[in-house]
Amino acid sequence: MKSILKELRNKVAQPAVSIFVKTHRKHPDNEQDPIALKNQLKVAEERISNEYDKTTATTILEKIHAKTDELDHNYNLDTLAIFASTEDVQVLRLPIDVKQRVIIDERYATRDLVRDMASAVHYYTVVLGRDHARLIEASNDRVVKEFEHDDEAQKNMENMPFPIENNSPYKTGDGSSDRSSNKENSYLTEYFNRIDKSVQELWGEHQMPLVLVGDNRNISYYQEVCDRPENIIASVSNVTDLENGSAQHIVDGVQEAVEAYRTSLHEAALGEIDKARGAQMLRVDLQEVYRAAFQGAGETLYLRKGYMQPAIIDEKAQTLQLADDPAAEGVTDDAVSDIIEHVIHNGGKVVFMPQEIMGEDLPIALVTRY
Repeated sequence: MKSILKELRNKVAQPAVSIFVKTHRKHPDNEQDPIALKNQLKVAEERISNEYDKTTATTILEKIHAKTDELDHNYNLDTLAIFASTEDVQVLRLPIDVKQRVIIDERYATRDLVRDMASAVHYYTVVLGRDHARLIEASNDRVVKEFEHDDEAQKNMENMPFPIENNSPYKTGDGSSDRSSNKENSYLTEYFNRIDKSVQELWGEHQMPLVLVGDNRNISYYQEVCDRPENIIASVSNVTDLENGSAQHIVDGVQEAVEAYRTSLHEAALGEIDKARGAQMLRVDLQEVYRAAFQGAGETLYLRKGYMQPAIIDEKAQTLQLADDPAAEGVTDDAVSDIIEHVIHNGGKVVFMPQEIMGEDLPIALVTRY
């Protein structure tokens, strides 16, 4: 998702149409989603037709309908985002709540999405069941998707797609054989190694942290063979019904561990800020933060939750001037979101901090690469 948003952010189009529709994950709530989509497309059609020539309007609307008319709403998440120009249309299902609206500009309205995505803990949950392993992508406490054999992301994999069956004659945890035997250990090591190879191949595309779920023995086997154990942020052994439980049931069961990871990031942040300050690699003035982020020097951006600042931004001069009225002409209503986009676009990361840790005196801090 970050790579798609990065690609969209870089595009300039006349017009660049952004459409956001509130959707639902479950039946029967999702029965209202086609109507909500139809209503927002009608708003978009009226605006595009009024603001642009007939050829432009027709081209964009035909491309939108080609992507949305046969959309299967059974796979909806919380928001449907449509980004359209005369050249292309992207339709994204998002695990975040976004205000329903239509925006027409020369750039796509990705800024709020980037902020919301950056503030979330986005991770893979590796479910280490006795008979098969599952892989679930999640954002905070929301399921993005569970990987299935026919997923587009797994079609050209070199390794086995998820779910992965345990074909070993020694099923883990069945208690039917001598656990000390070398032969059994070899079979089980092979099973968990196959799982990890697939995890690492998918990780290479997105580089998200891992949460392991299973009994202690299976978790231990996986940890021993994992190629990148440093990416494991938590292990949870008390989740029930691993084989048949819903993806949301599994994700609900790891939330305590995810919050502990988030807290660990907060606790480490102040030390990283002090270390960077001592090395003269810290920027806290908003103008300096903006320039460093724009130039690609931002390694980690630490932000107080809820911090927003109107400003007048001149990208050519790389300057940022604070403003009081976010609605005034030429004012960007939230310059902080622009900074977030620059940091992520240039390969940096963003950590959102509780107000009790980063207060009024330090709402933003950028650790630079040099």
